[in-house]
Amino acid sequence: MGSPVRVLAEATPVTRDRYVDLLRVASLGAVVLGHWMMAAVTPDGVGNLLAVVPALQPLTWLLQVMPVFFFVGGFAHALSYRSLLRKRPEGSTDSVYAAFLRARLQRLLRPTMVFVLVWGVAALLIQLLGGGGGLTGVTLRLVTQPLWFIGIYLAMVAFTPPLLRLHERYGWGAFAGLAGAAAAVDVLRFAAGVPYVEFLNFAFVWLAVHQLGFLRADGRLGVGPGLATLRRPALLAGGGLITAVTLVAAGPYPLSMVGMPGEKVSNMAPPTLALLCHGLWLVGAVELLRAPAARLLARPRAWRTVVAANGVAMTAFLWHLTAMLGVYGAMLALDLPLPEPATAAWWAQTPLRLAVAAALTAVLVAAFRTFERPAPTAAVQGHGPLAALGATLTLLGVLGLSMVGFAGLLEGRTALLIAIPVSAPAAVAMTLCGWLLVERAGRGRGRGQRP
Repeated sequence: MGSPVRVLAEATPVTRDRYVDLLRVASLGAVVLGHWMMAAVTPDGVGNLLAVVPALQPLTWLLQVMPVFFFVGGFAHALSYRSLLRKRPEGSTDSVYAAFLRARLQRLLRPTMVFVLVWGVAALLIQLLGGGGGLTGVTLRLVTQPLWFIGIYLAMVAFTPPLLRLHERYGWGAFAGLAGAAAAVDVLRFAAGVPYVEFLNFAFVWLAVHQLGFLRADGRLGVGPGLATLRRPALLAGGGLITAVTLVAAGPYPLSMVGMPGEKVSNMAPPTLALLCHGLWLVGAVELLRAPAARLLARPRAWRTVVAANGVAMTAFLWHLTAMLGVYGAMLALDLPLPEPATAAWWAQTPLRLAVAAALTAVLVAAFRTFERPAPTAAVQGHGPLAALGATLTLLGVLGLSMVGFAGLLEGRTALLIAIPVSAPAAVAMTLCGWLLVERAGRGRGRGQRP
């Protein structure tokens, strides 16, 4: 009897698109590596390497790969929702929405809830004992920042059914509508000076990228065995890259595709049309690599590696900043040399810091990986309105926590979420209550099938 990974890998259906699994792992891995590389920690605080060395900012056009993850999400969500629709008992009028939410969010929210609760308890104990200053305070603020990604992804899952219907009716037109809306928002923002309109692009930009995943699920990106079928991905990559370069060169958009400290305009928060075009070129580029990647993944060892990584990818993503800041904290506590960022000594030390951060991440993954394993699901129907309420609460809670962090718990620190002050305890409560509602709503009322 083989290992669980080997058994799972060998049981993979021949119809499974293995390249999608590789893209999921590779995109999260690139984000983790980017965060580790960008951290410029000194005894005085945490900075950004890209601000210290602006000449490195073009690298964000390769390392900012979150659009690829959201694109892959659209592909997976389309297949999952259609599968649940097919399994719905004939003649049933019950909604599959709740079951879809629960099935798609289990591996996302279960490890997230553990991360939030563990860090919440640790932060409270640290501050009750009089800690929370220096790098510890910075850590308490920073470790929750990647949760913005969880919130955006959750919104994509929640909007999948209506947007999939739009896709099935209009195809590329649905994507064009979202992209056009993103462009209109930027015109209103930069040309007309309309306040707050830019926040709409958190939806329009990321949902447009997500819509590309629907097109891929239906084989409408044009990738296949013939060279002629590479035309559309090539046009997507070339057109997206040229447009993004033009927008950055001639418009109000910054060069960096990640947020920079102190900048007046960010391509990320909120997203801009330039970031959407960046996403288009990345999607086209990865689709052009699909055929050689498929040949690689046909090898058993390569596929087992992807299967193993997919089983812990979300846990590693959640805890990678904890590991990185832990490495720097240990160096400061042990009075080890911490060179000035971007100096020769700093670069020479980088491989060792990355190796130790990777090892500490592996330890954390070993401790918490069990929570990423999805619990058995049986229902293909459920209570749709209750699931929608739960998803909304979880979305607001996760986004609020990503903004406020765990620092200042005893002082009642808050952050503005859609013009409403939100504290960390309130954000945790919303997240937990929302997740429980999604779980309850998605269990259905009777016997069903495994989605």
